[in-house]
Amino acid sequence: MEEGAINMPHKRRQKAEIEIFPQALRHPQQVSSAQENDHQASSPNGSLIATEYSPSLDQLRATFYHGQVDVGARDGSLQALWQLLFKVNLLLPLRSLLRWNFSDREAARLLQGPSFVTPQETSLDAGSSQQEFIQITIEEPRPHEYRALCAPLLQAALRGNWRAAKAFLKQHPRCVRVAITKEQGTALHYAAAAKRTRFVEELVKLMTPLDLELKTTEGWTALCFAAQSGKVRIAEEMVKRNNKLPCIRTNQGTTPLQIAASVGRKNMVFYLLSATRLEQLSMGERVELFLATISTNMYDISLEILSKDPKLATSEAGYGWKALEELAKKPDAIGSKSSNGLWNKALMKTLAHQLVEALWKEFEKFSDDQSSSSNVVHNPMALLVEAIKVGNIEFVVILLRSNPDLMWQLDKKRGSLFHIAVAHRQESVFTLIHELGTLKDSIASYSLENNNNMLHLAGQLAPSDRLNLISGPALQMQRELLWFKEIKKMVPPSHVNEKNSEGETPRDILMRTHKELQKNAERWIKDKASSCMIVATLIATVVFTAIFTVPGGYNQNTGIPILLNESAFSVFSASSVIAFMSSSSSILMFLSMLTSRYTEEDLRKWLPAGLVFGLILLFISIVGLVVAFVATGSLVYWVNQKIDSTGKYYIGESVVYDANLIPLFACVPISLFVLSHYGLWLDIIRSAYFSRFLFWKRKRRIF
Repeated sequence: MEEGAINMPHKRRQKAEIEIFPQALRHPQQVSSAQENDHQASSPNGSLIATEYSPSLDQLRATFYHGQVDVGARDGSLQALWQLLFKVNLLLPLRSLLRWNFSDREAARLLQGPSFVTPQETSLDAGSSQQEFIQITIEEPRPHEYRALCAPLLQAALRGNWRAAKAFLKQHPRCVRVAITKEQGTALHYAAAAKRTRFVEELVKLMTPLDLELKTTEGWTALCFAAQSGKVRIAEEMVKRNNKLPCIRTNQGTTPLQIAASVGRKNMVFYLLSATRLEQLSMGERVELFLATISTNMYDISLEILSKDPKLATSEAGYGWKALEELAKKPDAIGSKSSNGLWNKALMKTLAHQLVEALWKEFEKFSDDQSSSSNVVHNPMALLVEAIKVGNIEFVVILLRSNPDLMWQLDKKRGSLFHIAVAHRQESVFTLIHELGTLKDSIASYSLENNNNMLHLAGQLAPSDRLNLISGPALQMQRELLWFKEIKKMVPPSHVNEKNSEGETPRDILMRTHKELQKNAERWIKDKASSCMIVATLIATVVFTAIFTVPGGYNQNTGIPILLNESAFSVFSASSVIAFMSSSSSILMFLSMLTSRYTEEDLRKWLPAGLVFGLILLFISIVGLVVAFVATGSLVYWVNQKIDSTGKYYIGESVVYDANLIPLFACVPISLFVLSHYGLWLDIIRSAYFSRFLFWKRKRRIF
């Protein structure tokens, strides 16, 4: 017989046995040996057997809906059984269906899953006994039925509407723990993911500790979603209810602590780390957590983990080395490029320094230990290469202070660390060469395996990530020429025209690799100059006309401007002259840029400086034009008008405008021009005037 079936065999005028085998309830009960023998073929172990006359389907409806049977039943065991089934909510899903006055077959058809076999009239032979059955198969509702039923609960969880969820759960209390989505997520999963703190607090009160361990198809508990969302209060409520949750893994073997660390939820990581002992995590999980805190810039937590488990730095698997490799690639965290505010920047830099130093000290201690295996400590030069590529000067300094000999270490494939700095255009690292004294000459003269010297490397095109840090092809070309000139001064004269294994000199490589960039630089400068010259020409035309068409007109007898003695007229005259002269000078400057020869010297010096001067003159002309407009407006409304004490202009009895608004409106075009061009100005000024200090000797960092 199928599990979950209620078989009700009955004889006419005789007692019958009722066998109930619910899926969710299995409590053994003593029965007579004769009854056990009669039903051993069809009754599984653990069945409940009670004696009663066969109830009709109407009685079953009453039983399902009211939770009790007819009080006139001869044996009270059936009534107690039905009440017990209701206490465990086994029959609750069928209540809403059986409450209606369906016929036996209609109820069976509508229930789809549960099946009914109604009593049949059969003839009885003399001396024989014939049993008839009413069979009811109690099954769990299908998943899609629960999803449809619990859709309001899911919406309430996502919105954080506890009032609606409370009303729903009052009618369907079992839905607090059932899967309400295809991914087997409960209401708690989605409330935690949606950061609904109050909703979770109230929902957890209705759940058992085991309910909090329910997982989705991916093996995620509700605490995993809380860890990902970063809401510490939600996690606290769950862990307070079930302190085993922090150690429950997903299907991929990930803990909530690792999930929080991987997405950078710092406060959540702090809390879960306090709720989880490191001894409960495997070595692999500790390593993953350690590396995740480094990649998300949580260096204080990384230091705490390392202090609790120093073996992470020197384990045979090289986990500490992986951490150093990760730190070597993070110049924004260790170096001076962080943009998270002065305080955060200083704190991050300090913590990162401490972490690198702590890891490196563990490596040095381990390498000095004679009993340790030599294959654990890797080549520090590999770390330096990664740090130099991204310009992580602070990391380079920390390692070089511990291993100064790395500064002059050479190999045929990569050269020295200064050759790497030249190839990747890292001037902050390259300037360390000045601390070597006379040793820098021998390093600068070193050639690689393909006979490329340092000047050959400077002639090659810079990596795209370094070029893109500079605005515009012209400024990029200018920076490349500055590198070539600086290295040319440092290498021996014999290396300037030395050919490599492919027969190319450094200048040949420079011209070949930068040919496209030089064309783009020329096109970029011409486009900028043409656009700016058009604007400057318009300004010059307008201002020239305004100078000879003064506001207020001229005296017909004397030819002198009528408003000559007004202070605003002097402002108008001066600003018009300044605007005209600056716009004219700007036109000449941009015209000379259009007719330039675009030689190497022009691209390196004259064109960036000319672009700076042209833009400055254009800005001055725009300011002069705006000031002239403000002065003209004041003069026009000065005639036959008056200003009261509040600053309002009157013509007759009508208010024209507020005088204080004139300068305010005048600032709008000037502000727009500055905001749209200040970045370009800074880049051009930096390239034209401050790039000469790019390779200057700086304060000593190593020795």
